[in-house]
Amino acid sequence: MAIALEQARSVPAGIPRISRLVRIFRLLRELPVIPLFLLGLLFFVAIFADVIAPHSKLDPVKPTAAQCMALYDTESCPYLEELPPFWFKNGSISTPLGTDFLGRDVLSRLMYGTRISLLVALIGTLVAGTIGTLLGVLAGYMGKWWDQLIMRVTDAWLTLPSLVFAILLLSVRGPGIWNVVLVLALVFWSRYSRAVRGEVLALRERDFVKLAEINGVSKTRIIFRHLIPNVMNTVMVLFSLQVGVAVIIEASLSFLGVGVPPPEPSWGLMLAQERDAMMEGKWWLEIFPGICISVLVLSANMLGDWLRVRLDPQLRNR
Repeated sequence: MAIALEQARSVPAGIPRISRLVRIFRLLRELPVIPLFLLGLLFFVAIFADVIAPHSKLDPVKPTAAQCMALYDTESCPYLEELPPFWFKNGSISTPLGTDFLGRDVLSRLMYGTRISLLVALIGTLVAGTIGTLLGVLAGYMGKWWDQLIMRVTDAWLTLPSLVFAILLLSVRGPGIWNVVLVLALVFWSRYSRAVRGEVLALRERDFVKLAEINGVSKTRIIFRHLIPNVMNTVMVLFSLQVGVAVIIEASLSFLGVGVPPPEPSWGLMLAQERDAMMEGKWWLEIFPGICISVLVLSANMLGDWLRVRLDPQLRNR
């Protein structure tokens, strides 16, 4: 006993702190720097678009010729015609990515479009995750007719093609930002329900759940105190992966004219409005929204893959 106490005293007090710092350093070194940087940049642009957008005094939603003439004199107003990006012969540095057919600054519309895409994708996926997680936990833990009813509905829902189903719902509801959020929630909840139910089937046989049942803990408390916290890893991975899919579906719906209505600066809507311009050689009006969609989707998917590996012990230890 005396020898053990002497050995414990001989261990420097700073060792636990040093090991904690080493673990933090390893975690930071493993972080997907590029996806996090790109997502952080997109969030920054979405939050501060009103401040950092070029010519922020002008509304990027409305045709800007009349607005511009009210703020500038006619000779210095850059919005009276459709301009190419600044590296072309007739381009201007005041409109770095040019203007569209209504004289609206493309860069400003892309910045405001970041806000719409992130808002729709994040809220729609969050609502879907909440609904699907609760239904999956109920099906996996309660069993019996709960499981049969929820899983049969989930299986039927999963057979529906996502984009076609979303178009059908929006044809009934009509275009609109919050209608798109609602449709995304209705499209994606079944994916969470199926995955979470499988996790709960294994968790309900674990000792800590059985001990809670023996001690008379209510089922509601077991669900919210023991089951939901233990399936959050799976939910987080699904959420990060589904955000990219939600962005694609929102852009597709807006491109088809049933998503975010004009004149809102949605990336998908910008692609739809400039289809004719692509045939006229004005490729930049199509390329820039497409690049923004690709960057957001790829960054979200790369972050989701990293979370999947990080939170799965079997994959992490390979």
